[in-house]
Amino acid sequence: MPVNVEQLGALERRLSMSVPVQEVERQVDDRLKKLARDVKLPGFRPGKVPMKIVVQQYGPQVRSEVLGGAVEKAFGDAVKEAKLRVAGYPRIEKKDGPADATALEFSATFEVYPEVKVGDVSAAKVERPVLRVDDDAVERTLAMLRKQRVTYAEVEREAREGDRVTVDFEGRIGGEVFPGGKASGFAFLLGEKRMLPEFEAGALGMKAGESRNFEVRFPDDYHGKEVAGKTATFAVAAKRVEEPRLPELDAEFARKLGVADGDLAKMRVEVRANVEREVKKRIEASVKNQALQALLDAAPLELPRSLVQMEHQRMVEQAAAELRARGVPLERMPFDPQAFEAGARRRVALGLIISELRTSEKLNPKPAEVRALIEAEAQSYEHPAEVVKWIYMQPQRLSEMESLALESNVVSWVLSKARVEDKAVAFDELMGGSA
Repeated sequence: MPVNVEQLGALERRLSMSVPVQEVERQVDDRLKKLARDVKLPGFRPGKVPMKIVVQQYGPQVRSEVLGGAVEKAFGDAVKEAKLRVAGYPRIEKKDGPADATALEFSATFEVYPEVKVGDVSAAKVERPVLRVDDDAVERTLAMLRKQRVTYAEVEREAREGDRVTVDFEGRIGGEVFPGGKASGFAFLLGEKRMLPEFEAGALGMKAGESRNFEVRFPDDYHGKEVAGKTATFAVAAKRVEEPRLPELDAEFARKLGVADGDLAKMRVEVRANVEREVKKRIEASVKNQALQALLDAAPLELPRSLVQMEHQRMVEQAAAELRARGVPLERMPFDPQAFEAGARRRVALGLIISELRTSEKLNPKPAEVRALIEAEAQSYEHPAEVVKWIYMQPQRLSEMESLALESNVVSWVLSKARVEDKAVAFDELMGGSA
């Protein structure tokens, strides 16, 4: 009997299934009899528990397991017969029917994978950044490394731009302290723009022991909806003012960067090598991003909501885990889960497109390609050979590297068809102001 599949939307489908009651009862009876031979209950010897008690104790659970397995098999058989590729998980619902029915009726609502058609990417333009690492880039990187290792020393003067100021503050709106508007021993850098401009302006020039009152207006689009667009009055007491102290560019600094003998020339050679590796990675990332965007533009897709929701949830959980690892309390996690929606849609779409190209263009990575990628990744560690061995011993990590190798093959395929143009870029432009 052919399977009747209803089309509810572009990707949403619904089909009906029936599970014979007699077969369910037979399996339940068989399982309970087998269970009775081994079950242990207080007051009874093993295998001597009355069947009535076994049914009372385990019947509902066994029936649920049997029925669940029967429905799962019926759904799998129906999907196979209809040649459907199910995306995500089906929503199973029991249909109402007569009490003496010989079969239990269910409906399954689910989504299917879309048909992926990759269009012509020959018209796409990919700009490949070109940058030579010179002495200036090395010195800029050293300046950044010194800044990362900055220390702060307490001073008695007024607070200036770049100083670290520690304050107690209390903010009120309409005479009431608002959530998050009070803190003690709060430290921030003047000029870092972590605080609202009016708050920084109010704290500028304060000395330790000084108190000030000033108003701060929260922007209309402020992430804290309860205070957005409102003006608060802050009472701020400066507890400490500290000025930055950059480490000297000397032998001790070189040793902290891993140069055992403190030789500054060796340090610069190593820094240059690290910068060259980072520049290469940034160039490859830029090209990869453009190539993948070209694929997205050439293959518009209707995406299964279930896959987007699962990827969205995975991204939120990953971000939360990373913040927890950094010691950020759950209630202060500074992200909106909805901000991951676009990223989830992009990942799902790319996953579908790459999977199609993997088969249609035979882009599955060879073991040698995966090995080369792993060895390149290991070069940034002190003992590359040990890192390579470790990755091969970690199935999940190895799978990630195989996926990256597949992406690399897909990018190469796009570049072989798209218009690739070299474009000279400045060091700061490529590094995004991080060096």
